[in-house]
Amino acid sequence: MPEIRLEQGTVRYREQGPADGPPVLFAHGFLVDGSLWDEVADALAARGYRTLQPDLPLGAHKLALNPDADLSPRGVARLIVGFATALELEDVTLVGNDSGGALCQFVLDTDASRIGRVVLTNCDGIEVFPPKPFDILLKLACRPRLFHAVMQGMRLTALRHGPLGFGLLVQRPLAAQQSRGWVMPYLTDAGVRRDAAAFCRGIDPAELSGIATRLRRFPGQVLLCWAPRDRFFTIELGRRLEACFADARLVEIPDARTFVPHDQPLRLADEVAAFAARVPA
Repeated sequence: MPEIRLEQGTVRYREQGPADGPPVLFAHGFLVDGSLWDEVADALAARGYRTLQPDLPLGAHKLALNPDADLSPRGVARLIVGFATALELEDVTLVGNDSGGALCQFVLDTDASRIGRVVLTNCDGIEVFPPKPFDILLKLACRPRLFHAVMQGMRLTALRHGPLGFGLLVQRPLAAQQSRGWVMPYLTDAGVRRDAAAFCRGIDPAELSGIATRLRRFPGQVLLCWAPRDRFFTIELGRRLEACFADARLVEIPDARTFVPHDQPLRLADEVAAFAARVPA
């Protein structure tokens, strides 16, 4: 995987498609990495888009960042902006899921100069940051030693894929190798645990609620691809978030839960391609 050195440290990322294709930049959520977007990125790259999937410092990244890096949600948003700047990306289609969708909103509130349009799948928004019962999980993650002990059971595939792991977030079964790749960095690297704790300590629902009042300032178009079956980020939340933007549209994605990029990657790729600037055949 390529790596890029940013102010906060070294970030690994996946890149596909032609270097001069319209850029699509993906943001994942807590305790997963950029591979969540693999199938969506594959489909878009085949259509001529340049897809970029950074491993953000949210607990599944394999390279810990600088110990003094600001990894609050606002700080990670600055990292995303820095990533786009370092690669000289312009008119970016920014796509987010789960807490990565919250990070997209922080990006818009921090520096949207390189962002042309935004696609949000089921994600945090307004006062939901994070949804219950994941607020308990993220509070535990603020204490790395305690959460490290809690996470030991995630070494077992049956527990990772069960209701205490990723099971309630997906409709289509996960591959054991992929989900293992998500949890092992946290289980084996104290620096990764430190980074994840820094992010969790910085979560403030009031800050995201404040951002929601300013999202209307974003001049670009916004597409919300929302799975109505998700019990955590409900369709009602999606509609409320849609209303926060000046130019937004919501489409429902059936047969999916929170991890829409995993459950319905081709449908999501179709929606992103139709929404973003098309590449001539």
